[in-house]
Amino acid sequence: MRTLIVHPWAPICDARSRVLILGSFPSPASRERGFYYGHPQNVFWQTLARVLEAPPPAAQSASKTAFLLEHRIALWDALHSCTISGASDASIANAVPNRFRALLAHTQISAVFTTGKKATALFNALCAEESGARAVYLPSTSPANRAQHATPAFLEAWNQVRDALGDGRRLG
Repeated sequence: MRTLIVHPWAPICDARSRVLILGSFPSPASRERGFYYGHPQNVFWQTLARVLEAPPPAAQSASKTAFLLEHRIALWDALHSCTISGASDASIANAVPNRFRALLAHTQISAVFTTGKKATALFNALCAEESGARAVYLPSTSPANRAQHATPAFLEAWNQVRDALGDGRRLG
């Protein structure tokens, strides 16, 4: 059964943010834990730490927020609200996009990345015109995408985040 849900959190960003990473919408596990990418088997935080060559943040929301801001990364989701069944992006309907123009105007963001095909499609269809930006696809860090997590292509795609930050170092 699909349920209408409104996004529970504001974006994480500050004036120094240079990269924006977006999911589609918080999963039930993330909403239950009160923070982005909260499912214990989601590899978002480990992947980001690896491409940044930094230790992963502690489990607390404050540590994850500090990690993002220290690395000039903003985090949010493409949708403000939607009807959804569980964590299935395929079930998303009645999508209402978040608005990005003000966020982009008050930061140094020059690259927008989306985690997963659905997030990319949603942003580019519903948010690109309003924001003046197009999203770059990154493979999903969801447990449902587990088979890809160990592939060289997965890490190579995520290295684009480091490249956009201007760091120049690449893992492979």
